[in-house]
Amino acid sequence: MTRQEKHLWYDYLRDYPIKIYRQRSIDWYIADFYCSQAKMVIELDGSQHFTQEGKTYDDFRTEILNNYGIDVIRFSNDEIDDSFEGVCMMIDNVIKERINK
Repeated sequence: MTRQEKHLWYDYLRDYPIKIYRQRSIDWYIADFYCSQAKMVIELDGSQHFTQEGKTYDDFRTEILNNYGIDVIRFSNDEIDDSFEGVCMMIDNVIKERINK
């Protein structure tokens, strides 16, 4: 796990009241974090994700996950570093929204 993934896991997701898995295998992909109850993947993106090749790969991967009914939310490593509380609030809001559909 990257430094940002460790920070999100140990300082928020690990003790979240709804079970969230880290490094979860789905199809041929490994999601950074997965909440099965909300059918949601949380991805943290480093600089390689912002190249054209990285964006193309991420789009393809997201499409595969969407075909399973799984939504993907993405945050940059910079967002974790600079706005950790905001990222946590966003994750909480999205999970609650998806569970209460």
